[in-house]
Amino acid sequence: MESKQITMVDITQKAITLRTAIAQAVVKVSTQATIDAINNKTVPKGDVFAMSKAAGLLGVKKTPDLLPDCHPIPIEYTDITYQINDLEITVLITVKTNYKTGVEVEAMHGASVVALNMYDMLKPIDKGIEIHRIKLLKKTGGKSDITNK
Repeated sequence: MESKQITMVDITQKAITLRTAIAQAVVKVSTQATIDAINNKTVPKGDVFAMSKAAGLLGVKKTPDLLPDCHPIPIEYTDITYQINDLEITVLITVKTNYKTGVEVEAMHGASVVALNMYDMLKPIDKGIEIHRIKLLKKTGGKSDITNK
């Protein structure tokens, strides 16, 4: 039986460039009352948007601690915004670095952590929360640029 060695991708010869990734996650709640509680900051566990932003920042920074093949990289910028449309909250995360490898996974991981934190904070008041459409929207830098819709 052949054994395979587990190694990280070798990025030593890659050029340092500005790398940007934008990712999203969509949190769907089941009632307008949940949206109102978020906006009025009356959710029993606290300010959902502020706490979820903090969780997302940690998620971005801790990505290589949880995903074995992710390189630890300097995260030089992270922005987390929310857009409410009816009963859906779209989480948008932008991550930037000047480095040899991209930040796509960090951005998607951060969006996922924000969505999970929102779920955790809202579950006492809404049993019908769903998380949808975690995906990379845009990537720039490195060998290729990607834009997804």
